[in-house]
Amino acid sequence: MSNSVQQSGGGAGKSQGVPSPRQLVSALVADGLLTDPDSPRGRLLNAAARLFEQKGFARTTVRDIAAEVGILSGSIFHHFASKEEILCGVMREVTVFARARMEQAVARAGTPRQQLRACIVCELEAIHGLAVPGFSILVVEWRSLSPQSQKRVLRLRDDYEQLWRDVIAAAGNPCEDPALARRLLLGALTHTHTWFKPRSRGLSLPELADRVLQLFAPAG
Repeated sequence: MSNSVQQSGGGAGKSQGVPSPRQLVSALVADGLLTDPDSPRGRLLNAAARLFEQKGFARTTVRDIAAEVGILSGSIFHHFASKEEILCGVMREVTVFARARMEQAVARAGTPRQQLRACIVCELEAIHGLAVPGFSILVVEWRSLSPQSQKRVLRLRDDYEQLWRDVIAAAGNPCEDPALARRLLLGALTHTHTWFKPRSRGLSLPELADRVLQLFAPAG
C-alpha cells in the first residue's frame, strides 16, 4: 500500500489503542494481504498508483513508472507481465486496504447505526482523497482491466461490499433491501466527488456523513 497512507493520518483515529494507518498497513503486510511498500514490487505499485491518478492509465507508460522509481523500464517485467497487470495489482491493494480500514472503523463503533455512519465516513474520506490513495482508480479505470483481471478484483470487491450490506442490514434501513440500499448509497457517495468541497456548502465531511446517515437510516 502507498507510503502516503503510512505517513498520513487520513481519517483513521490515533487515540490510544486505535491502530494508525501505518500500523494497519504493517499488519496487512505481515498477514500477506498487502505488498510491503518498501519492497521493489511495492515501490512500483505505489508509483503506478500515483501516476494513474495524475495522468490516467492510458497516458501512463511503463517508462513513466520506471522513471518514477529510478529503474530501467525493462526491470519492471521482473515483477509484472504488463502495465495492465500493474493496474490490477494497484486495484487489489487499494480494495484490501479500504476494506480493512472500514472494518476497523466498524469494530470501533458502538451501535449498528454508528457502524453505518463509520462506513459512510470511510468511503467519503476515500472518495475525496483523504485516506485511501488510489481509491478513485477503482471507478475511473475499471474498464481498462481485462475481463479476467476484473474477476480477480471483483472477488475482493465483493468482500468490501458484503461488509457494507451486513452493516446496512444491522442498521435496519427503511427500504429493507441491503443490496439496493448499498447501490443507492454508492451512487450518492461517489457523486459527491463532483460537487462537494468541505465547507463550500457550510458542511464538513463528517457533517455531510451525518446528513447521508439521516437519509438512509433515520434516527428512531
